[in-house]
Amino acid sequence: MASSDGDAQASPSVYCRPGTFLCEQNIPMKIIHLSDTHFVPPGKKLYGREPKVALDAAITDINANHADAELVIVTGDLTHWGEAAAFDSLAGSFAALEPPLKLLIGNHDARETFKQYFPDQDGDGTGFIHSVQDTSAGRFVYLDTVLAGTHEGHFCAERCRWLSETLAASAGRDVFLFMHHPPFLIGLPALDAISLQQRDEFRAAVEPHKASIRHLFFGHVHRTIAGSWLGIPVSSVRSMNHQTRLQMTEGPLAGNFEPPSYAVVLIENDQVVVHFHDFLDDSHRFFLAESPWDDWSRRQAHP
Repeated sequence: MASSDGDAQASPSVYCRPGTFLCEQNIPMKIIHLSDTHFVPPGKKLYGREPKVALDAAITDINANHADAELVIVTGDLTHWGEAAAFDSLAGSFAALEPPLKLLIGNHDARETFKQYFPDQDGDGTGFIHSVQDTSAGRFVYLDTVLAGTHEGHFCAERCRWLSETLAASAGRDVFLFMHHPPFLIGLPALDAISLQQRDEFRAAVEPHKASIRHLFFGHVHRTIAGSWLGIPVSSVRSMNHQTRLQMTEGPLAGNFEPPSYAVVLIENDQVVVHFHDFLDDSHRFFLAESPWDDWSRRQAHP
């Protein structure tokens, strides 16, 4: 289209980040982040509930509304006690999921049993369940923060070296980190006690490369959390079964039954948006401009 003065009108510029493969139209990459499924053997309950019920509902919701997601990423605590029967049940549920699946392990999981039931999700041959995946949005780095027999997060010297080398090799790319335990304190003492223990070592591995890390996703805390660490945006989601209270004083870890959630993440060249979705919400739905109530939601004449 020509402008009024006869000059050709310039096309709007499209911002493209180096190290990404998002198309020129900047169509977002959609991923789903969920965590802490805490499966138990069939017929058993966990805190009076069946974790399978919520996960199956989440999978149904994802298939119905987000089948176009490029990945569904689950950041650990797949089972509650790591039994083979629990992993078998989990595999049965995930068989119904339409988008591709990526699994991490958490402190409630058994690494070797996990490998038996999800052999395609194994790590890079080091014995840990960590790996790298190049996507349309950049490089996804999946971390293993588990030490068998403990609930605290651990990141030994070998894993720190692997992460440092991986981040160095990712120079020029956008990087997204996924892990179970948060590598920083969140202000909830009972959860901070079982967060990543080698926080200084982890920071030393990450900090030289923080400019290229666009987001860090984690689980473990059973709470919706968003913020930043070292200038890196971070987020977490609620569990599929039970949650933890917002308790900022010392005391035992306390739970509740806030609704489970998953996150719909839209990654573009110039932004990352995280939508937290309470997929079991069955409250009344309506259009804001067509209120079913004859109250102050309807436009009133100005005095």
